Amino acid sequence: MKSEPDECSIDDLAKRPQQTVPWTGVRNYQARNFMRDAMRAGDGVLFYHSSCPQPGIAGLAEVASSAYPDATQFDPNSKYFDAKASPEHPRWLHVDVKLVRKTRLLSLPEMRQHAALADMQVLRAGNRLSITPVTPAQWQAVLQLLDAA
Repeated sequence: MKSEPDECSIDDLAKRPQQTVPWTGVRNYQARNFMRDAMRAGDGVLFYHSSCPQPGIAGLAEVASSAYPDATQFDPNSKYFDAKASPEHPRWLHVDVKLVRKTRLLSLPEMRQHAALADMQVLRAGNRLSITPVTPAQWQAVLQLLDAA
């Protein structure tokens, strides 16, 4: 799951009550569908910093809730407001994410050096999704890289 550090960083998550944050603001149907259809409480999350000087995996988290309507879509003062959404017919969902641990930054160049991550969706050229699936083999490879340092 990608987050811009100036919006919500791994350090911000660590400071939150119960170290949990709602993953609001997802406005891509494919990413929304990953949360709705594939994510379950207890699933692991690679907390990825994006759109920053040093993008990469900054920590581990876990899904802490089922998907539910993102309230920012109903707030006209929110940059994530969606005039076509209503409480009766929400368009956007989110899950809560809970910190497991902050890690060293596992950078894109470092991840690209490892064959086990060659097919990782977040490393594909042109990938703009904020949420992408990770295979069990990729998860293990990332954990090994993080623990090796």
